[in-house]
Amino acid sequence: MTSVRIAEPEDAALIQDLAETTWWPTYEPIVGAEQVSYMLELFYSTNVVAEQIRSGAQTYVLLYDGQTPVGFAAYSPREEDPHVYKLHKLYCLPAEQGKGYGRILLSAVEQSVLATGEHILDLNVNRYNKAKTFYEHLGFHIIYEEDIKIGQGYEMNDYVMRKVLNRD
Repeated sequence: MTSVRIAEPEDAALIQDLAETTWWPTYEPIVGAEQVSYMLELFYSTNVVAEQIRSGAQTYVLLYDGQTPVGFAAYSPREEDPHVYKLHKLYCLPAEQGKGYGRILLSAVEQSVLATGEHILDLNVNRYNKAKTFYEHLGFHIIYEEDIKIGQGYEMNDYVMRKVLNRD
């Protein structure tokens, strides 16, 4: 039995652990070990995650299969346009991929966005990440490419994808 719940600041260490387990096999072949280490510290230190949750900068949701955490997502309104939401993160443990968990997490985020009265969801995906196909299959399409400098000479090379959510 799966369940989704909103994360609390106390969940930051769990989210960090899930990110560590997911990021290495996903991103090391794309950007290398040094950049993965840098980005994990930049985006997923327990302090960063806890503060994002506490401040409301991002809403995190956790997905469980029974009592076992298997994935998480995070989203928020875009700063430059609060009528458009952005899916910042969606990760499922590698051993749990292909079981529909990503679809469950995405559906939970979509329902939350629709509950606000909005209906546009954007995300960034690395141009070489196989998750791009997953997002396309679920109705997202590329709207532009974006290169984001993140410090230490590193850059994220992404597609920005968008989905117009159904209000049914």
